[in-house]
Amino acid sequence: MINLEVPKKFAALVNQAQQVANEVFRPNSRKYDRDEHTYPKELDMLAALLDGMNASGEGGHGASGVRRKKDDGEGVRNGANLSTVLGTIELCWGDVGLLLSIPRQGLGNAAIASVANDEQLARFKDVWASMAITEPGCGSDSAAIRTTAVLDGEHYVLNGEKIFVTAGERSDAVVVWASLDRSKGRAAIKSFVVEKGTPGLEVVRVEDKLGIRASDTATLRLDNCRVPKENLLGSPEIDVERGFAGVMQTFDNTRPLVAAMAVGVARAALETARELLAKAGVEVDYDRPANTQHAAAAAFLAAEADYEAAYLLTLQAAWMADNSKPNSLQASMSKAKAGRTATEVTLKCVELCGALGYTEHELLEKWSRDAKILDIFEGTQQIQQLIVARRLLGKSSQELK
Repeated sequence: MINLEVPKKFAALVNQAQQVANEVFRPNSRKYDRDEHTYPKELDMLAALLDGMNASGEGGHGASGVRRKKDDGEGVRNGANLSTVLGTIELCWGDVGLLLSIPRQGLGNAAIASVANDEQLARFKDVWASMAITEPGCGSDSAAIRTTAVLDGEHYVLNGEKIFVTAGERSDAVVVWASLDRSKGRAAIKSFVVEKGTPGLEVVRVEDKLGIRASDTATLRLDNCRVPKENLLGSPEIDVERGFAGVMQTFDNTRPLVAAMAVGVARAALETARELLAKAGVEVDYDRPANTQHAAAAAFLAAEADYEAAYLLTLQAAWMADNSKPNSLQASMSKAKAGRTATEVTLKCVELCGALGYTEHELLEKWSRDAKILDIFEGTQQIQQLIVARRLLGKSSQELK
């Protein structure tokens, strides 16, 4: 059974992540929000530290630590998924965009960890990998991908365009989702590690954004890009019976990570709002019913309750992955709840704090901008609700669209 307290063995990791968030991320948060396309050099030393922690077995705070393990019969396990989620929450209390900019901790690293074989894990262990799924004509429906991969001797030839690639300019490689045979639908979608410098891979532009400005978001073009066939993640076989399950396993691991990001920024907003309300003479009393308190205190308590639900769902999804339990439903539930909660909670905190929330005197307005993407990428709110409905009702993607 899951224990809802932070495991004692992760206490040091959580404390280290909190120190990084407080001493590195928070002090530089506004700086890189204003200077959007400048790489945060402060992260180089942090990346080296995380590499050392991962190598020593202590586990870091980024996506590279995520990997599902087989059940070994040893009972309840608190492993890499839970530790990564806990570390991510703390770091995003500091700054979401800076977390997404840490070298070798990208969402593509989580994709590699999810489906790569042992040889690929060793080969790409020092690579900073972004993940490229979305296309101009394909947003939430990742099964509608039009990028193609055609086997030609010892290489796959990739052609297509990818948009909104997080860390797409700065990363060392990109995990590209492409179809081996578009006539076979979802089952033919595979993921490929395309290293930067490969002829035919071009960064077309870098986007200006509402939030997470410390992180670069790029558009990529693949024009007859030849990728070694050993860079295909997972099996090259098109299994119509298994369908999309291989590449979709990536989402079972990355969606709880995005949920953790949302939980972190929501907690940051709540803590700041509570402090500012107290300074204004509005105390939140946990021993009295909400309807007997100041309207602002009652609204704060409602927002905090939503945060708690998102936090617990996120821990559940990560814990299930660590304990070899199917967690697709819980991954989508945590992503849907946390993404929506972060957006609503940060905006509510801006509202409760009035002018202080709306201006740059505090980070509240920035957090409200950063939070919006957490309800969009890795599957929108609407897509998550659709997935949850299919799981609960036992419907296929064809039966419930």
